[in-house]
Amino acid sequence: MIIQRVVLNSRPGKNGVPVAENFRLEESTIADAIQAGQVRVRTLYLSVDPYMRCRMNEDTGSDYLLPWQLSEVADGGGIGVVEESKHDSFAKGDFVMSFNWPWQTVAILDGSLLQKLIPQLVNGRLSYFLGAAGITGLTALLGIKEKGHVAVGANQTMVVSGAAGACGSLAGQIGRLEGCSRVVGIAGTDEKCSILVQEMGFDAAINYKKGNVAEQLREFCPGGVDVYFDNVGGDISDTVISQMNQNSHIILCGQISQYNKDVPYPPPLSPDIEKIRKERNITRERFLVLNYMDKQEASVLQLCQWIQEGKLKVRETVVEGLANIGAGINSSIGALADDIILVSEIQSAVRFVWLRKWRFGNFELMLFKTPLSNSAC
Repeated sequence: MIIQRVVLNSRPGKNGVPVAENFRLEESTIADAIQAGQVRVRTLYLSVDPYMRCRMNEDTGSDYLLPWQLSEVADGGGIGVVEESKHDSFAKGDFVMSFNWPWQTVAILDGSLLQKLIPQLVNGRLSYFLGAAGITGLTALLGIKEKGHVAVGANQTMVVSGAAGACGSLAGQIGRLEGCSRVVGIAGTDEKCSILVQEMGFDAAINYKKGNVAEQLREFCPGGVDVYFDNVGGDISDTVISQMNQNSHIILCGQISQYNKDVPYPPPLSPDIEKIRKERNITRERFLVLNYMDKQEASVLQLCQWIQEGKLKVRETVVEGLANIGAGINSSIGALADDIILVSEIQSAVRFVWLRKWRFGNFELMLFKTPLSNSAC
């Protein structure tokens, strides 16, 4: 069977900025027949995330991320529909997901590595399982629960850097839902700041490219900062940390300002900021969502409930065509929303799933059977 796929064409270099030409769209073939335990799937959605910049290097700098190989197919979070199955857990028409989905139009995958999806949990928006109800949402929710020490009634102020990104925009909303009395975001344009306040429910947002960030933080956080959801690192994080309170907490999610630089992860703080951190007993621990997979099922169901209730607002940028996926790597860093690549239309499979719900009434809850991989933040 002839398919299309995207392979890594070249590396940008550890300090380089990725470009579309680092990837190549090509034709390839897969077997016509599948073996026992395998599933043939047609790709519907692929997710492009900031962490993928690390996978473009020969060394990712991480013990849980493998680098992409030159002239080999890239992979990441993906969703597809089953076209043929020789695995007992899946049937034709099922929607499935994997966080090691190859960037190609059709694939033959090991069924034990797939997760079945129930579209009703996200109001039929399948792509949400790659974002707000997937690894991005889990990172935001579990980061706040495990490292933020947020408590209802504690009158805590949270600051989120990279707040208009997929993870940051969710983190601010979840911080509010979990009990923060004030949430302030930091983003890079007036448009993003406006969306954070008017659509996402942030109390205030700071455009770090305009005005004095330190002065604006003092204005919007008069009582100091209790929880900092750090997506960017660098100068912005230094400014926030300098205004954090005694016994406050940094949720070390990502360091996107450093992703195109050859530095260790997480990057060490400057001596002056590290002194402040120690004197004020500010926690700053590396957070890896993979370490909390025992809480995955309950957390996904909580995210889905908030989405259904309209308490968690989600924004996506959906780009059509496998050929456009390479350009999404750089744009995903600091993007206004999840970058989702629509590879093929869902067609009649959606009607089949909704018919089942209508006919049988209650639908089963989604159960993840395998650990996730490739943390997005």
